[in-house]
Amino acid sequence: MNKHIRVLTLVAAALALVSSVGCSKLRARDQLNKGVTAYKNAKYEEAIDHFQQSVALDPSLINAKMYLATAFAQQYIPGVEDKDNMKMADQAIEQYKKVLDMPAAARDQKVNSAKGIAYLYLNMKKFDDAKKYYRMAADMDPNDPEPYYSVGVIDWTACYQPRMEERAKLGLKPDENLNPKNKDQKKVCAELKVKNGPAITEGIDSLNKAIQLRPDYDDAMAYLNLMYREKADVECDDLALRQEDLKTADHWVDQTLITKKAKAEKQPGTQGITMDQPK
Repeated sequence: MNKHIRVLTLVAAALALVSSVGCSKLRARDQLNKGVTAYKNAKYEEAIDHFQQSVALDPSLINAKMYLATAFAQQYIPGVEDKDNMKMADQAIEQYKKVLDMPAAARDQKVNSAKGIAYLYLNMKKFDDAKKYYRMAADMDPNDPEPYYSVGVIDWTACYQPRMEERAKLGLKPDENLNPKNKDQKKVCAELKVKNGPAITEGIDSLNKAIQLRPDYDDAMAYLNLMYREKADVECDDLALRQEDLKTADHWVDQTLITKKAKAEKQPGTQGITMDQPK
């Protein structure tokens, strides 16, 4: 009899545990739904509170972590280095990373998490970290052109700023190339070529890949033009190659304009210029 009672007690305890777990999951989903409603109404602090409760009630609820990361990211203001603002970015990154670590997360969830982290690092000017996660997104979804484009943009940014700083020190005008006949300019050019060379090569390759995947990617074309101008300005020891780079850059300017025009003509309701008819 005592053995029978013990069995019944264990069964009751197990049922209570299952019931408790099920109840927690239901409450977690309720908090998730409330958070989504608050988020859609731009009540981000309220949304964060609901999403945090949802995650606490059911740590396996991936959507709750995704929404929590997105809500933190929404509160982050790019360019503002205030402690609380940076904390928002860090908290968003933390939640995105948790999704990446979850085996049950779908590929799209992991890709979006990697992109979310990369975007935050980009705005925090942590370029190497940003490229790391854009590359991760590209590895998970090789047919997505956006990570390749983003890596190209980061590479151009990393090249352009130091080059312009060095040009400013030399007193060069924007339309002047570094002159190999000038000793100081030749020295700067050689240093920039070594420093920026890897990023220039990677940027051109990444942007070409983005265009290969999306032939009408006009933004990628525009940056490819800029990247070839970066390459041209450090070709101090080969003026023929510099001219070839500038010619390629001009080609991508033309392609950008052609593509933008073609897109505009395909937009619903797009019409040409019409003249008022005489009455």
